[in-house]
Amino acid sequence: MSDTPSAKGQEFERTLDQSAKEVARFKRDRHSPLERIQHVLHNNPTLVPVIVLAISVIAFGLIAGGRFFSAFNLSLILQQVSIIGILAAAQSLIIITAGIDLSVAAIMVLMSVIMGNLAVFAGVPSPLAILIGLGGGVGAGMMNGWLITRIKLPPFITTLGTWSIFYALLLWLSGAQSIRGQDIDANAPFLKFFGFAFNIGGARITLSAILMIVVFVVLWYMLNKTAWGRHVYAIGDDKDAAEMSGIRTDRTLMSVYGLSGLVCALAGWASIGRVGSISPQSFYEGNLDSITAVVIGGISLFGGRGSIMGALFGALIVGVFRSGLRLSGVDVLWQVFAIGWLIIIAVAIDQWIRRVSA
Repeated sequence: MSDTPSAKGQEFERTLDQSAKEVARFKRDRHSPLERIQHVLHNNPTLVPVIVLAISVIAFGLIAGGRFFSAFNLSLILQQVSIIGILAAAQSLIIITAGIDLSVAAIMVLMSVIMGNLAVFAGVPSPLAILIGLGGGVGAGMMNGWLITRIKLPPFITTLGTWSIFYALLLWLSGAQSIRGQDIDANAPFLKFFGFAFNIGGARITLSAILMIVVFVVLWYMLNKTAWGRHVYAIGDDKDAAEMSGIRTDRTLMSVYGLSGLVCALAGWASIGRVGSISPQSFYEGNLDSITAVVIGGISLFGGRGSIMGALFGALIVGVFRSGLRLSGVDVLWQVFAIGWLIIIAVAIDQWIRRVSA
């Protein structure tokens, strides 16, 4: 007999499967083209800065002419964004955990001052001075992490306070005086290692630009191919849920802030070669510039979403805009105006993408 209970059960399951498929097809069909784009961007947040970068390059290439597409100008953009790009990588680590770090630029400049004072004036061998500076960067980052995880202070207020502390320290250590390039060349030329450049087909590539790309690739691998990276994203998405799932959130956050401090110290070393000297007043707007690159790069300020590679594209977008507007004869005032609108539009797009419907 075909009308057995098992046969009826199998028929019922087939009916359920078919109904589920029809419901899924209905949900797909009812989405408008705009909603489908919203879904795609939600699943691929780095796609937005990539599209913006491509459009920007094409637009400024048409406006500014061949000067923009010259190998020298394109490599110059890469040089100009290299330090801020490395800072943006450090900032990305913090923002992915739903935090923010207002002290990244101060850590960077403080560590460059420490390296310079030790190597140029104290007679410490350059490699040792650099290692001390890198270790200091880790310590400064972990100080932020300790205040946030142990004392339970908000990241914004904590890093606003430590920004003032680190900035006061670097002014005290430097006496508010720059270390001249001639003194570095005479006593510790290795500090300028990342300022070395070589030419390829008219393009001038510096080691600081290569360092920026290496930093992003390494951090991308750590965030996407390791358990530690999955924990970082889980904390940014929902810290309480991450704790309930067994993730040691405080320890992970400490490691994130320590790693961020190390990246800032690397940026400090690279900045010596990029600028050619060590100034306590340099990169004063580095905090805002790094946050700008992260936001334009599609990393959500609410944490838990976005790819760190987006911050690289964000930094390049800012560099392309500034270069393109300059070559087009636009005043610096309006360049800043344009970047401000970029930030607002990027945040608006992020909010729209986060409201994606099921």
